[in-house]
Amino acid sequence: MVHLTVSNVSKSFGGVPVLVDQSLEVKQGEFVALLGPSGCGKSTLLQIINGLIPADGGRIVLDGKDITGKTGTGRGMVFQGADLFPWRTALENIAFGLQVMGVPKAERMQRARAYLKLVGLEGFEQAWPHQLSGGMQQRVGIARAFCIEPSLLLMDEPFGALDVQTRDVLQDELVRIWEADRKMVLFVTHGIEEALFLADRILVFSKRPARVLREIAVPFARPRREDMKLEPEFLTLRREISELLRHDINT
Repeated sequence: MVHLTVSNVSKSFGGVPVLVDQSLEVKQGEFVALLGPSGCGKSTLLQIINGLIPADGGRIVLDGKDITGKTGTGRGMVFQGADLFPWRTALENIAFGLQVMGVPKAERMQRARAYLKLVGLEGFEQAWPHQLSGGMQQRVGIARAFCIEPSLLLMDEPFGALDVQTRDVLQDELVRIWEADRKMVLFVTHGIEEALFLADRILVFSKRPARVLREIAVPFARPRREDMKLEPEFLTLRREISELLRHDINT
């Protein structure tokens, strides 16, 4: 059932190690959060998995294929900034990945409209990115990643630049969209509450160079509810993780 395997991946920048023999596995349909302090290597690992930067060593296998150092299909990525093309409408931005894949125009526009509706932006098909709020732009970015129907979705702090209210709304939206087809997700965050609310499993990373301090199977049933953030078990786990990270940073 394991569909993503990362084995002994290492990366240094300017002689400074960021990742040292990092390994992890993600099963089909699993939502895994990579939680840790800023600068610990979480985003670097995500970009290596997506083939955007090369690893110094190690191997990455997705759906039985070695994808080490390769870009291509099978992966969709959502960045902290929506990273939309300003000369494309919302609909055209969502359809861009399908265009690169060679999907005929009629089909890609039909699929793009379906995902635009799924993220709650029906009626904004012809809006330009500058006409959309930050939260709306991020919805377009999420729809673009889902639209290519990847087996693995990589999300690099996608809500980190948003205000608290918008972030909470988009967390709820992401859970709703994800539960429709349960893709594999690797979600980078430094927000403890966000990781507990979204993920099935959390890998708590140490300060640089990153190592896994603790692996947590999130015990809360799905579908997730906003009021679960006030439950004693949720608050206890949040406090334990906070203390774990604080201790690591201070040692």
